[in-house]
Amino acid sequence: MGGVKDHPPCLALVAAFSRHDFALDWLIDQVGNQLGPIAIQSQRFEFSESAYYQPTMGEGLKKQFFVLERFYDPSKLAADKLLANQLEIDFASSHPTQEVRPLNVDPGYFSLTKLVLASTKNREHRVYLREGVYGEVTLAYRDQKWQAMQWTYPDYQREDFRLFFESARQHLLRQMRSMEK
Repeated sequence: MGGVKDHPPCLALVAAFSRHDFALDWLIDQVGNQLGPIAIQSQRFEFSESAYYQPTMGEGLKKQFFVLERFYDPSKLAADKLLANQLEIDFASSHPTQEVRPLNVDPGYFSLTKLVLASTKNREHRVYLREGVYGEVTLAYRDQKWQAMQWTYPDYQREDFRLFFESARQHLLRQMRSMEK
């Protein structure tokens, strides 16, 4: 029988996209106020891999990632997804736009070995967490690089995204080393 161990060190990740820069700017403040200080934020990437969101979010979408400063407890992922859903509702009600869904917010976390995203969509490769929220290992760190799973969304397979995730992983490594001192 294996011994029970605590989870490995992780950092929270928030992925967001919108066609409105002001929506992403608003989210930066919300993440900082409600989830904690942001350690790293990505550039705003053009999101063109899928037309799935265009009917509700419009065209010209931009995606941005935020990595939080403090170590993360992965058992909070379901609660953070519910908070993310509420942030989307709050933004839409306080900033009327022509889109049905002007902002998409997806929380997750990463360790040295995996990047996990939360979803409310049940699929065969997702594990139920609680309250209608599922977790999915989206990327695995193997052979010294982030690698896609067979179900990984096309945008998460982009080289520029993976370079950002590599810099985030290096940040986690630095934090872990500073805790050892």
